[in-house]
Amino acid sequence: MAEIAKRLNLSVAYASASWDAMIPAISEGQYDIGMDGITIRDDRREAVDFSDPYMRSEMVMLVRADEARFTDEASFIATDDTLVGAQPGTTPFYVSVYDLLDGNEENPRLRLFETFGASVQALKAGDVDVVLTDAVAGRGYVAAEPDRLKLVGDPMAGEDFGFIFPKGSDLVAPVNAAIAELKADGTLDALTRKWFLALERLADILARSAPYRGFRWRDARTMEFRAPSCCSIRSRPALRV
Repeated sequence: MAEIAKRLNLSVAYASASWDAMIPAISEGQYDIGMDGITIRDDRREAVDFSDPYMRSEMVMLVRADEARFTDEASFIATDDTLVGAQPGTTPFYVSVYDLLDGNEENPRLRLFETFGASVQALKAGDVDVVLTDAVAGRGYVAAEPDRLKLVGDPMAGEDFGFIFPKGSDLVAPVNAAIAELKADGTLDALTRKWFLALERLADILARSAPYRGFRWRDARTMEFRAPSCCSIRSRPALRV
């Protein structure tokens, strides 16, 4: 967002909001832009406008390193004593239900958790057998704990992330233009590499330092990405996010 604001000559004020409250707040005009890995979906378009995608993610299967009963989506489905963990209302939840299972949100093979981190902990403890996550995060989990976790199968169900705006916002067009510039000149790819690499390095440093021994890449990712952000641009060039 900082790079977009610079290119559009906007001043940004940031605020955190709960996931459940963010989309309604944007829809009601309390803020001008919402961000934080928001999947572009038709049902959400009824309440808000989306920017063009700035990132594409694909779901991957995260399993324990010693898992040998299944190696992909088909063999997981065929192994009917296996369980999948997910956080309700998230993309991994819906892909788990409708792509990995049978479309029944009350399928007994589905175990629900309040947070994504809790589902990963359950996976490592053996309480579930697979957790779906985006490919970048999945590689980060495996890099942090290669002796405990691995990825299996091919990527599933790609999703596009975009910024959200109140319906009819005049910010959509200029933000889209800025996204197109960031893609064309390579800035977007550079930012992605920079920040994901920085998180992995931070995790490595903290894992070796008291009082943070045991700190993992997932914790850095949580710090960086799990609090949804909103921004407002009440008067140009001032913008609250």
